[in-house]
Amino acid sequence: MLKNIPLAIGLRYVRAKRRNQFISFVSGFSLLGMALGVMALIVVMSVMNGFDREMKQRLLRVIPHGFITQEPAMKNWQALRQQLLTHPEIIAAAPFVEGYALAGFHSEVQGVQVSGVDPLLQGGVSAVADNMLIGELANLQAGQFGIVLGAVLARQLRVTNGDKLTLTLPDITITPAGVYPRVKRFTVVGVFEVNAPVDQELALIHIADAQTLYRSQAPHGLQLKFSDIYRAGAITSGLRQTLEGSYQLRDWSQTQGSLFQAVKMEKVVIGVLLGIIILVAAFNIVSSLVLMVADKRSDIAVLRTLGLNARHIMAIFMVQGCAVGIIGTAMGAIAGVLLAFYISPVVAFFEALSGRQVFDANVYFISHLPSQLMWGDVLLICSVALLLSVLATLYPAWRAGRIQPAEALRYE
Repeated sequence: MLKNIPLAIGLRYVRAKRRNQFISFVSGFSLLGMALGVMALIVVMSVMNGFDREMKQRLLRVIPHGFITQEPAMKNWQALRQQLLTHPEIIAAAPFVEGYALAGFHSEVQGVQVSGVDPLLQGGVSAVADNMLIGELANLQAGQFGIVLGAVLARQLRVTNGDKLTLTLPDITITPAGVYPRVKRFTVVGVFEVNAPVDQELALIHIADAQTLYRSQAPHGLQLKFSDIYRAGAITSGLRQTLEGSYQLRDWSQTQGSLFQAVKMEKVVIGVLLGIIILVAAFNIVSSLVLMVADKRSDIAVLRTLGLNARHIMAIFMVQGCAVGIIGTAMGAIAGVLLAFYISPVVAFFEALSGRQVFDANVYFISHLPSQLMWGDVLLICSVALLLSVLATLYPAWRAGRIQPAEALRYE
């Protein structure tokens, strides 16, 4: 019988009206803070997961999953390519030459990553050919020095099909007339758009023209596409053990690792910062319970004289504090999950209402707010909120358990 009394009294204290309205305000504020903190964390984590998913899907459609290079050039690339294609997890392989240059058109200048590709083989390792806005990747012909640009890069340079731009290489040519950088004119034959960062930095030219431009006798290496992008590290490690020769192997997690690590770090930092809201709500639970203990001293004394011991008194106030935490966490979790599922329509509604666009596709490469709810995040956030709620009740409950009936009733 005594085991159920602390639960019943604690829940009654949660529902009962306070004689001191300030205690009610602090208790309600702690419940609201807990709900807002949990909701904000779930929504923000879902949005960060959505950005990470969109970035991986869009970027990994365009960039190769793996690279095999050899210094100074890979002269036996045809034989190596045939060998690699026998691997059960390698779907395609294509030769490439890579370098960097300054692209200039009239007064506009932009740094670009130049990739020399074989138009016939590049479609196997990259989706650029399927995302052409102007022209086709097949327009790249050996000896004609054509170039295909990303859409953002083309807008920055203010070029379109048929325009001639110059590529300036970080390579010095010494002539009797002086020292000059190497410069070559290219004709724009296509523009692609994949809504990823490569739209503003990548320029594609024919591999034969790239070998001429960078004075290479053969391709620098092979680009690879795997059947499972998340096994890229394991596959490249296996190839490193089996291939004979001085080859350097990289996968997308190494070439693009800093980008995804930055997203992961942002998720952790934002999660910690928003977690402070839950921590503040837990401190509010402490404050409300301390005030409640002071307000209920006479009730505590009466309960002690009726046979309840210190542990029962502690349990009463722990039940009350935990109830506030559980209710706040449940409200926040429900609101957060619903908002995470419908965040895109909600943002679109406010955009239509205000007439302003929250996300400019030219800057963020997306025009909507992506969201991916992960139940593991929801479970972790709710668990942390409930743990903080339980910890917040310990000190006030301990103080309540130490109250002696005689001292509490002395001035009653």
